Amino acid sequence: MIDSSLIAFNKPYGVICQFSEHEKHATLKQYIALPQYYPAGRLDTDSEGLLLLTNDGQLQSKIASPKFKLPKTYWVQVEGELTQRAIMQLQKGVVLKEFTTQPAKAHMMPTPTQMWQRDPPIRERKTVPTSWLSITITEGKNRQVRRMCAAVGFPCLRLIRVQIGEFNLFHSQLELGKWQAITEQNLYRNAVKQK
Repeated sequence: MIDSSLIAFNKPYGVICQFSEHEKHATLKQYIALPQYYPAGRLDTDSEGLLLLTNDGQLQSKIASPKFKLPKTYWVQVEGELTQRAIMQLQKGVVLKEFTTQPAKAHMMPTPTQMWQRDPPIRERKTVPTSWLSITITEGKNRQVRRMCAAVGFPCLRLIRVQIGEFNLFHSQLELGKWQAITEQNLYRNAVKQK
């Protein structure tokens, strides 16, 4: 047993965010042998990176709630050469089918060197270049970042969540498929511990 109500997990591609068995995908059960811990928020099966889990229902609601505006940062590999126009659209907010996104913090970035290899690798076309961007949002609608990228003309090939609040996957050196106990103070600068 661990002395923490919150853990951070570096989720591999293809792992579904549930503990119950799944016919097609690996589940959290293959990586985390802790009873009564549940994801606080979602991370799609085809996305990678930081997932928070907790055994505290109040904390789970708080982390997952858009009211608390906990920023989430993603590194995104997209198809094509990113343009400044697309970045500006992401920064202003993007009109999607049922809502307009809040303005995002977004910028182009070089190909990350500390990134693990994805298994399986992304589909690449020799004639089409790829680009990387960093995007930070405070919402968390279904497949939002993927939909935002597609809406500005750059389909997402790979999506890695690298940070939630103040907790960063790479600063903590959390390896792929591993988890570590953290505290709420790791997420919030001025955190109030849950009672």
